[in-house]
Amino acid sequence: MLLLIGVVVGAVVGVLATVVVLQRRRAESPSAENVAVIEARHQVELAEVRARENAVQSLLREELASMQATADGMRTQIQDAQQQFRELAERQRVDQQTRTERDRAESKVLEALSPVKESLQDMQKKVTELESQRSLQHGELSEQLRSATESEERLRSTAESLASALRANSTRGVWGETQLRSVVEAAGLIERVDFDVQSSISSDAGAGRPDMVVHLPGGKNIAVDAKVPFTAFLEASQIPATAVGVEGAQRDTFMKAHVKAVRDHITALGSKAYWQGLDASPELVVAFIPSESLVSSALEADPSIMEFAFSKRVALASPVTLWSVLKTVAFSWQQDVLTEDAKLLFDLSKELYSRLATTAGHIEKLGRSIERTVKDYNGFVGSMERQVLPTARKLNALDESKVLAPLAGIEETPRQIVAFEFVAELERGPRAVNE
Repeated sequence: MLLLIGVVVGAVVGVLATVVVLQRRRAESPSAENVAVIEARHQVELAEVRARENAVQSLLREELASMQATADGMRTQIQDAQQQFRELAERQRVDQQTRTERDRAESKVLEALSPVKESLQDMQKKVTELESQRSLQHGELSEQLRSATESEERLRSTAESLASALRANSTRGVWGETQLRSVVEAAGLIERVDFDVQSSISSDAGAGRPDMVVHLPGGKNIAVDAKVPFTAFLEASQIPATAVGVEGAQRDTFMKAHVKAVRDHITALGSKAYWQGLDASPELVVAFIPSESLVSSALEADPSIMEFAFSKRVALASPVTLWSVLKTVAFSWQQDVLTEDAKLLFDLSKELYSRLATTAGHIEKLGRSIERTVKDYNGFVGSMERQVLPTARKLNALDESKVLAPLAGIEETPRQIVAFEFVAELERGPRAVNE
């Protein structure tokens, strides 16, 4: 349009310039003859100017018609491009809504997984506590073994000083009970919780009072009685083991008396049948002899004394042997507590497994949503390439400085759930997943 206006203005200016020149020549001619000639010449030039003006106007009209046709075509293309832009904006709005729904679904899945995370944290804390308890118990066991060894050394160092005092029956009884309590406490048992002392028992064999009743896990009990057959052993200990002749024979006599005292004690304990008066008790009673040498010397003099004790349902126990038994009892109590913790851990594991099965449904729904989004995206890319880009390429012919980047489709698909726990849960149906 500016070009057309410029051409018209130029033509008008040319005509005016020609007229001005003619008038100026007419004014400068003094004669009548020259005026006629100039007038004729002026008419001829004016006719030529008008012819050129008509030719220019005709050319301008043709160019104006061509430019109007081009403007109409461009207006149509612009309207088509605006319509396609509105369609593209609508698709982008739909895609934005889809992404919003997907983000909302993902947030719901994260909220559903929050209890699972808390359960895993609780389980980790429980495992850490159990490991700490195990390490502590191992340290306690080592400490108790060391303490028992030290106690045995102290017993040996004080054996000579006790020998004279233990000749009295009352002193031997107190010493036996003291040793028994020391061994029980070294094993980690607690009075009136894990054991009772001087408990009265009534059975078919009559009333009895063992020195101690040890409680076992599961409501079971076992009786322990402390005796010190010491007189004959002390007399034999005064004679060297290498003695021969009269001293050797005398030592053998004292050792036989010691064996008889031990057998009499076994017979007396077996006849009391303490297990009959205790609830859920093994059919035996523990005969605690508070010195390793008392037991070993009796076994050396009469190897059959152990079988004799078994036949009377009596178990001979030295300090080390009894400590081992009682330490096993204490460990059984600790394992009983750990069993309850393990049961709690098992219940938490079942709950975690159930929640994982419920999560499988949410994961499957999320997979379907992702798959549907991928299909919509691929459909959008196909529509863009088939319908929008061809028209956009026509616009690109007017301005080739802009190049549209190619759009690629998504070929990946969500991974299928193959774990048999999840698959079995999904086969149960939507109702089970929503529970």
